[in-house]
Amino acid sequence: MTDDNAESELVSRLPIIEDQPLSERAEAYRALHDDLSARLEQAPEA
Repeated sequence: MTDDNAESELVSRLPIIEDQPLSERAEAYRALHDDLSARLEQAPEA
């Protein structure tokens, strides 16, 4: 996945999360955090 695709995917997930009831947002943001953490760990070091 290119950086542009990854960024587009991230941006497209945010409105979906924000549309969820407040009680479900924390879990959705936790999942997003886990996904981003995994991507950072897999990224080559600069």
